[in-house]
Amino acid sequence: MTDSENFLAAGRRVITTEATALDALAQSLDERFAAAVRLILETKGRVILSGMGKSGHIARKIAATFASTGTSAHFVHPAEASHGDLGMLSSGDVVMMLSNSGETPELADMIAYTRRFGIPLIGVASRIDSTLLRQADIALVLPAQPEACGTGVVPTTSTTMTLALGDALAVALMDYRKFTPQDFRQFHPGGKLGARLSKVSDLMHRGDELPLVPLDAPMSDVLVTMSQKGFGVVGVTGPNGNLRGIITDGDLRRHMDKLLDRNAAEVMTANPTTIAPDALSEEAVAVMETRKITCLFVVPHDGTSPAVGILNIHDCLRAGVV
Repeated sequence: MTDSENFLAAGRRVITTEATALDALAQSLDERFAAAVRLILETKGRVILSGMGKSGHIARKIAATFASTGTSAHFVHPAEASHGDLGMLSSGDVVMMLSNSGETPELADMIAYTRRFGIPLIGVASRIDSTLLRQADIALVLPAQPEACGTGVVPTTSTTMTLALGDALAVALMDYRKFTPQDFRQFHPGGKLGARLSKVSDLMHRGDELPLVPLDAPMSDVLVTMSQKGFGVVGVTGPNGNLRGIITDGDLRRHMDKLLDRNAAEVMTANPTTIAPDALSEEAVAVMETRKITCLFVVPHDGTSPAVGILNIHDCLRAGVV
């Protein structure tokens, strides 16, 4: 075999091995998993994640996932805990410790502290008879599966299963709490994901920026408003201020004959497409792309209220939504 063939074979073997282990993990979940979810839901404090080495890296990721999905959590390094950081644990917390063997010596002080002060302990390990799982209030056992390295010494399959178990707990908690994308954005306002989860109301123009004219406005006034506001569109409002139609460049071209002799009602396109202020900005972009338009007026859900804003595709581009 060539080097490339060997590399591909190794990569596929690892992924297949870990995929098999994840399937075994899914089948192994039982009432202890449900008990762990209930315990976290009932806690008045935080979930404290801890682990040493590779398990510590996984614990940090699980803590971050919990924290960004509505479960207060953070990571405490077990070695640092033995030198003062045990003070970060309180009686209202839940501690979740990760150790493939369940015999990691650096965890001993944290385990003893949770037992002394009655802090609930969730243990994750591959051996049910290990020190960690014997001491834990809830023991989550990783199924016996070979490490993907082939030698059995490099944490690969075990860390993948532990990471997936943490994700499973986080999503189960999310589902119970009915955690929404809007909730997620509160914890993740930055970056591409934060932009995609921004609301229309976060990006829209409002107040005096809105290009609005009444139904009976002469087209000379419409043209001035369209030019001054700079959106290339004007909204036409009824007597109660609700949005009755819009006038775009296309409408102007279709009514060029004696355009200045007309009023807004005669030129407008009635019943325009709108978006609600609490809709995700990504939804607004999808509407604009589908309709092949560059602006959307923002109208509350009832559809009869006055327009509260206008959103331009360039606002979404600047925010990083697309």
